[in-house]
Amino acid sequence: MDESLSHADISSDSGRRRGGWITFPFIIGALGGLTLAAGGWISNLIVFLIEEFNVNSIDAAQISNVVYGSFSFFPIIGAIIADSFFGSFYVISISSCMSLLGIVLLVLTTALNSLKPQPCATGSKLCQPTSALQYAVLYTGITLASLGLGGTRYTLATLGANQFDKPKHQASFFNWFFFTLYSSTVVAFTVIVYVEDNVSFKCGFGLCVIANLIGMAIFFSGSRFYKFDKTKGSPFVGFGRVIVASVRKTSLQLSTERKDYYYGHDGVTNKVAAATLSKSFRFLNRAAQKIEGDVKSDGSIAKPWSLCTTQQVEDFKTVLRIFPLWSTALFLATPIAIQSSMSVLQALTMDRHIGPHFKMPSGSVIVIVLFSASIFLTLIDRFLCPMWQKFTGQFPSPLQRVGVGHVLTILSMAVSAVMESKRLKIVQEHHLQDQPGTIVPMSIFWLFPQLVLVGIGEAFHFPGQVALYYQEFPMSLRSTSTAMISLIIGIAYYVSTGVVNMVQRVTGWLPNNLNNGKLDNVYWMLAVLGVINFGYYLVCAKLYRYQNVKGADGSPDPDS
Repeated sequence: MDESLSHADISSDSGRRRGGWITFPFIIGALGGLTLAAGGWISNLIVFLIEEFNVNSIDAAQISNVVYGSFSFFPIIGAIIADSFFGSFYVISISSCMSLLGIVLLVLTTALNSLKPQPCATGSKLCQPTSALQYAVLYTGITLASLGLGGTRYTLATLGANQFDKPKHQASFFNWFFFTLYSSTVVAFTVIVYVEDNVSFKCGFGLCVIANLIGMAIFFSGSRFYKFDKTKGSPFVGFGRVIVASVRKTSLQLSTERKDYYYGHDGVTNKVAAATLSKSFRFLNRAAQKIEGDVKSDGSIAKPWSLCTTQQVEDFKTVLRIFPLWSTALFLATPIAIQSSMSVLQALTMDRHIGPHFKMPSGSVIVIVLFSASIFLTLIDRFLCPMWQKFTGQFPSPLQRVGVGHVLTILSMAVSAVMESKRLKIVQEHHLQDQPGTIVPMSIFWLFPQLVLVGIGEAFHFPGQVALYYQEFPMSLRSTSTAMISLIIGIAYYVSTGVVNMVQRVTGWLPNNLNNGKLDNVYWMLAVLGVINFGYYLVCAKLYRYQNVKGADGSPDPDS
């Protein structure tokens, strides 16, 4: 990780009354505990639904995608609330309590027979149906746990970065944040999932409760050291005002004189500090152009929905400029979401023995993605970026890192297709097409190459996207900027559910029995769509101009 975690840095930053490196162990410790808790229940959700609630495999995968989408979508809601009203600390506090309550409900579904259906008879397709009460408790627990996770994970990233003033320290914090996030998830996907598969789901979910409590205790212990956010109302209201004011002044002739635009209540000072209105999206400049009656005698705005500051206009333009790049990330995440759930279903049909005494839980197969991403996060930071700087004179920019992630993800889909073709060939050779539940004589190790590739890709594009959004978004949207990647993942899981449903309706590639399907065709389809999306990304990246010009090329900020 970054050498900025030195004793001198810690001493200089922690000498202040609030903020600095003294907050680091509390925020990272909280992240570790809450990530363990969340990863422990969600990583094995497909198997939990199949074994404990008698849900068929494809439906369980679809439910898992919806849940993944939900807890990835919720961070943007928490971020908006944090930016607009309560600040990061209070959003994290409330969300961690919701997470705890949700996981407790999941524990109850495993501990009380009245809250789950009886297991299916061995070899029988006839199972006791799940009651409305059982579904209500299950989905309430999942919803609360998802809301809690959504309100903590990326809001913790913003709270942590806000403790530092220097970009070098913020970058170092993000490195450690991602490393802790992936490492904790690896532990959850292995240790806790192993307990769930080999002891019981009750014990596994119980460990999640304990991890959640520990994370909360660590987080609240550091409250006296945190530098708290200063909220200034919703920036989204300001964006709405820009749109309305621009529409109201459609017939107004744009002025070329700076004096005709509104820079803020304190006039001259703000005029010097405010950025000049850019030429892109020029029709929005009318929102800041003054006409008679817009400004009071004391210099304040008389009609809030008819006049905005130049800064509000430029902030809105920044969000609009970055939207095309954001949309390419959506189509990057969708194949990953489909591959994630399908890999678990593939693992259920394969030989999962690693050595004579250990059988890998099917839900833990995704840990290969996390493990490879954790390793490459360190390699990228310590070796690849310095090497790139040595040969080019500058660090790789966020856009370059995201581009590498696109390529690796496409390769992963192609490898997935080849591996699935091999698995289906073995199925046919042993005449297992019409024998659901039969283990195919093929080692789970064959899934590792595709998962390693997608993990390395995540190590490039995931931090690259977060760095891009944190760097480019307006200051008033810092929490929202770090949650944007989560919003992408959330929408991607919903889109992946729609894609799988469409494939099921239009083709026969995805029956409940994968041994009788054509999952390899799905992977080839995703690879082709990835190539098209990569071409779209290259166009967007070529046309994009960094708003934060200083250090935008990825080179270190000289002031840091």
